[in-house]
Amino acid sequence: MNSSPSTSRNISQWPQQKRPREKLLSQGAAALSDAELLAIFLGCGSRGQTAVDLGRHLLNICGGLRQLLGRTVPLPPTRGLGQAKRCRLYAVLELARRCTADEFKREATLRSPADTAQFLRGRLASYPYEVFACVFLDARNRVIAFEELFRGTIDGTSVHPREVVRACLRHNAAAVILAHNHPSGVAEPSESDRLVTAELRQILGLIGVRVLDHFVVGADTHVSLAQRGLI
Repeated sequence: MNSSPSTSRNISQWPQQKRPREKLLSQGAAALSDAELLAIFLGCGSRGQTAVDLGRHLLNICGGLRQLLGRTVPLPPTRGLGQAKRCRLYAVLELARRCTADEFKREATLRSPADTAQFLRGRLASYPYEVFACVFLDARNRVIAFEELFRGTIDGTSVHPREVVRACLRHNAAAVILAHNHPSGVAEPSESDRLVTAELRQILGLIGVRVLDHFVVGADTHVSLAQRGLI
């Protein structure tokens, strides 16, 4: 009895049109699932599992492709993911993040808070600890740089206004968007978040830098303090 692609542990035994590599060549990359694309990159699985199985497993343990691409902590020990594959995977994930950041920087101006929030979620949401970052902009609100300034613990981080001022001067920024994540996944701003925002707004105003917004990033959501009327 012939094994189906869903049960065969050897991709070479699959019908040719079902094999990821052949499918990509005949139908194009867009026709492949996330697991199949990962399988082509990984090359092979291990005894008893195909590369597609391994791709599905990685997506499952991370919670999906977006979470995998945004992952900034090491993957847990995984059968079939040896040191060489792990290094290749980390490298391509970092390339994807840098590509996203470059596209963000190339925008003439920030089109909407939703675009900014999407970028920030991709950069910050997967951290298991709190990270405070800034998007630096010129006088026409064009992105100059994105920089992570402070890292903390699972329940907080210390923000030093002096370092934020230095970063603004270093980038010659005319405006800044503040951002930090909540590792709990809940994006609701705390009283401390409001106080830090007010303090930075006052201090940066003294050097002519406008605080346009402060985004609090959760697992799948965000809050804009500007949209809340807090800036």
